[in-house]
Amino acid sequence: MKRIVVLGAGYAGIRTVKKLYGSGIDAQIVLVNKNPYHYMTTQLHEVAAGTKEPADITFDVAQTFADKKNVQVILDEVIRIDQDAKSVELKNNAPLQYDYLVNALGFESETFGIQGAEENGWPIIDINTALAARKHLEDTLKRYKTSHDPNDLRIIVCGAGFTSIEYLGEIVHRMPKLAKEYGFPRNKVKIDCIEAGPKILGMFNQDLAQWGVKYLEKKGVTFHVSTPITEVKTNAVMSNDKEFPANTIIWTTGVHGSHVIADSGYDQKRNRVVVEDDLRVNGHPDQFLIGDVSGVPNPDNGRLFPTTAQISIAQADCVAENLVALMNGQPTKKFVFKALGTVCSLGPTSGIASIDMFGHWNLKGWIASIAKKLIADRAVLELANIRTMLESD
Repeated sequence: MKRIVVLGAGYAGIRTVKKLYGSGIDAQIVLVNKNPYHYMTTQLHEVAAGTKEPADITFDVAQTFADKKNVQVILDEVIRIDQDAKSVELKNNAPLQYDYLVNALGFESETFGIQGAEENGWPIIDINTALAARKHLEDTLKRYKTSHDPNDLRIIVCGAGFTSIEYLGEIVHRMPKLAKEYGFPRNKVKIDCIEAGPKILGMFNQDLAQWGVKYLEKKGVTFHVSTPITEVKTNAVMSNDKEFPANTIIWTTGVHGSHVIADSGYDQKRNRVVVEDDLRVNGHPDQFLIGDVSGVPNPDNGRLFPTTAQISIAQADCVAENLVALMNGQPTKKFVFKALGTVCSLGPTSGIASIDMFGHWNLKGWIASIAKKLIADRAVLELANIRTMLESD
């Protein structure tokens, strides 16, 4: 019996296993994941802001596949992939041999080599970092009552990508409750978002982007565009000679793929490998790379598609079909992707959305937040099961 090893139980990995099992393929499927749970990366900002708990955005990986006889879940950390030996080196178990490999190891925080970013910024890349950022924020705000240090009420969010904007939306929503709980003056809270690029929410049309920016500005956020970060100090962010003081610095400037990619000798950039049109690795027809470690060129412009949950799930569907085809001696198919739209939450009750389903829809306010909730529930339903979805509310 052939062995298919899937690395990572993120959106891409766990979806691949579910589709493979559902296909009735005659193979042993081994899923390797560092943690016993899957977490919804698109909702990590809510845990970091304190508007959700880890249990709200996670489900047990082993339990999801408990009744699947040909699926084995190994909880371990991937150290390196020996592509020639077709083997995966694990931290706590013996090397794992494979006939086919699906690499979906996910992302890590990107510092771009900026001095002090790793030491002084609080990233939001997994459950542990989200909880650490949340604890630091709450402890710092609570401390103001005795410290009277204005920097304890100053928050800097570095970068203006999706995680940054959605985190800001959650924080401004929760701030009134935090002020009441910890006894600090809400009107003295200062929240800055520092972005190197010239635009905020550039992935939306101008009307939606402006609406989203003004919404957050009315809630107390100040945006600084065309402001590259040159250094992160213990209590300040520097942009050349300009200093932004704060005792809470959230680092959400971007991500790159897992370090395992570079450590395993792949031809990569920022730990992403440009894959073939069927999502296989050039020169290694037994390997597929999907999710945050893969680079898929957009045929319309040649640029790589952004790594999103939406494209990860689509890649997983394609890889599952191609693995079945390979095992049946049939040709693989090309990966074709059409985005269904983009939704950005601005807290639990507001957001903006550009959706391409049953026509084109531009949404803002409460209706966009509903769209975000529906998408999150659909993801849980497709990745786990309906019981998990109902229990997550």
